[in-house]
Amino acid sequence: MKFLKIKFINLIHIFIIICFCLVNFFQNTEVLALTSFENHNFVSSAVKNVGPAVVKIDTERLVERQQFDPTLLDPLLRDLLGEQGVIAPERERGQGSGVIIDQNGLVLTNAHVVERVDNVSVTLADGSICDGHVLGTDAVTDLALVKIDEDTYSGFAPLGNSEDLEVGDWAIALGTPYGLEKTVTLGIVSSLHRDINSLGFSDKRLDLIQTDAAINPGNSGGPLINSNGEVIGINTLVRSGPGAGLGFAIPINLAKSVSDQLLKNGEVIHPYLGVQLISLNPRIAKEHNRDPNSIVQLPERNGALIQSVIPNSPAEKAGLRRGDLVIAAENISIKEPKALLDEVEKAQIGKVFLLNILRDNKEIQINIKPERLPGLT
Repeated sequence: MKFLKIKFINLIHIFIIICFCLVNFFQNTEVLALTSFENHNFVSSAVKNVGPAVVKIDTERLVERQQFDPTLLDPLLRDLLGEQGVIAPERERGQGSGVIIDQNGLVLTNAHVVERVDNVSVTLADGSICDGHVLGTDAVTDLALVKIDEDTYSGFAPLGNSEDLEVGDWAIALGTPYGLEKTVTLGIVSSLHRDINSLGFSDKRLDLIQTDAAINPGNSGGPLINSNGEVIGINTLVRSGPGAGLGFAIPINLAKSVSDQLLKNGEVIHPYLGVQLISLNPRIAKEHNRDPNSIVQLPERNGALIQSVIPNSPAEKAGLRRGDLVIAAENISIKEPKALLDEVEKAQIGKVFLLNILRDNKEIQINIKPERLPGLT
């Protein structure tokens, strides 16, 4: 009897504990549901922080096209129609996105969105349409600065620090793809410091943020933001393939630097040496040196190998040659071409820039004076 009494008391204790757990569970569920309903999630909060500063950019320019190819016209038709060498101007329209970055109505976007256009129209988040004008573009970094003429914009986006990014961080892309305003896509930072040259753009100098957040046509120039609602990049391009597409954005720290120069000078000056480079490492050098038909023997070490020298360039004037291996620049070790380009970008136009190279297995120093990268204006 005593045993049954103890067992009964234990069952009551278990029942009380179960009831207590169930009550707590339902209370927590209600609190969680209420929190989710009221606060939604970090994506909606981040979008609310930046969304009012995202704009649609419509552009227009006049292009001259020949109506008919005169070589294809029958002589009789040529007599009837007259000379067809007259060029007929046509209006070409384009579209992209942008983000307002300060209280003065400055809009950061891509250079390819607004370069060589005649008219710029900016549609704000509230639907208002304003005129804009291009303050400057930089083709090398694919960045541009546009000024909204009216003072009707509603706010500007807070800018983050792209140096704080890590692979796996949340990434939210905002923009107006296909002209559809207020579009948001979610993903993560897939990779950092992705060299744009590896994507086939040899005329650019960029390390990109790679993301799996969908970036569609028309998203170009829009912001990539983090979970705190800060702009960490400017969407610039997408590469699609089997499976999901890959999106890329320009780090906001670079964008801030370029926009400051565009605001101050209307342009960005990039130094250049005038060499074409390829990467060299011991494995590649050994394979080359084993070839009995090799004209020269390459040093079996890491560096930036000069493949060709552009005529009349600073490199030619300084005496650099094909086959020289750059191993240091301004006393900074050079392991690959990208490292050399980074140091050149920091150089000053017309100031001596010190290179350490290997030529015929001898290390020598070359003083070279970088010049302004031609062909940008």
